[in-house]
Amino acid sequence: MSGSKTVVLVIGSGLKLYREYLVRSAAARARRAGHALVLINNLQPTWQHEYFDEITVVNVFDHELLAATAREVAARHTVVGVLCWDEPLVMPAAELAAEFGVPGLSIPGVHGCRDKYSARTRLTEGGLLQPGFAMTADLDEARAAAERIGYPVVVKPRALGASMGVVLARDEQELADAFQVAHEASLVGDEPYRGGAIVEEYAVGPEISVDGALHKGEYLPMFVARKRTGEHPYFEEIGHVVDASDPLLEDPVLLDTLARAHRVLGIEDGITHTEVRLTERGPLIIEINGRVGGDLIPFLGKTATGIDPGEVMVDVALGQRPETTRTARGVAGIRFGYPDHDCVVHKVVVPKEAPGLVTASPMVEPGTTLRLPPGGYIARHSFVVVQADDVQTCEERLLAASALVEVDAERVAPKPKGAVLEMPAGLLDVDE
Repeated sequence: MSGSKTVVLVIGSGLKLYREYLVRSAAARARRAGHALVLINNLQPTWQHEYFDEITVVNVFDHELLAATAREVAARHTVVGVLCWDEPLVMPAAELAAEFGVPGLSIPGVHGCRDKYSARTRLTEGGLLQPGFAMTADLDEARAAAERIGYPVVVKPRALGASMGVVLARDEQELADAFQVAHEASLVGDEPYRGGAIVEEYAVGPEISVDGALHKGEYLPMFVARKRTGEHPYFEEIGHVVDASDPLLEDPVLLDTLARAHRVLGIEDGITHTEVRLTERGPLIIEINGRVGGDLIPFLGKTATGIDPGEVMVDVALGQRPETTRTARGVAGIRFGYPDHDCVVHKVVVPKEAPGLVTASPMVEPGTTLRLPPGGYIARHSFVVVQADDVQTCEERLLAASALVEVDAERVAPKPKGAVLEMPAGLLDVDE
């Protein structure tokens, strides 16, 4: 790309399997607006060449290097927007947006999204329904907090996603193991948030997620995903269902709670992915993430509602009020395949045809070791996505398509207690 241009700067492309549909829409929208798309990425590009006008490869997780690279782009071109959908990078992306004077989450907003303890504190002070909670540095502090809050409690890292290291503890004995799991999981995250764990009251009720857009602080809901999780004490996500006609999209209490929470955290422009428990006391915000959902939830949303999150992202990044009107009234769902035990995967075969099947894919290469919590996380070997006209049919089709997945795997011994936490390579864009 020669000469000075107006560009939308993208921080991290994500993986093709999870994010190409977003990149495709974002690139088309940016170019219709007359802007080029520039990517700063940590991996050598392959599929990305089709969508980006310029690509620079650096270690994006070195935030100083990332900032210097972005400034070099800004010295040659006029940056009119910044996009990011990779959880570890949303904070430096928001900081760059503020530095370049373009729309973004805001610095207070991104801290509220990234730091679960900060979010809990600010939402509580803002008068929103929140669980009792405490940040604890060691097991003694965790025990004291749990006694004060009352069992059962949830123990979690301060700044991870995908329910990694999140454990339910029903008594003091379980708390010791839960604290160790959460603490060890935190060590794979960003350095400022490593160590210790948040101990909080267990909120009872169905869990949902809501992807919404923010334009100058105005909250615009796009779609609701009903979450399916594994058995306690862990909270691994096994699937999601998006219904374009979900009555929660018209629920005034939920919508008011979402709007208030975003105002309290000071989130200005962007897309957020908010996790909520529907408790007897009302909607309780679990966390707000400064990006679109993972787990292909935005793809489900697009399939079910017709709202294109890739286009919406570009609009809010350019300071324009996005179009979030539903143009379809369908249902779409995803189900992830998990093994019954720790294993080495030799081969995964997914169905090519099934009722309502939209897409399906293996998620690991042959030879990958999958470990279930607490020895590892996101131990997924495959996924299937289906669509239907109603939720019951969608659920039935998910079960039918999942049953067609074939897995050749060899059982392995559990990871020794205290060994290094394991995650399958490449699984970065998961629901957080």
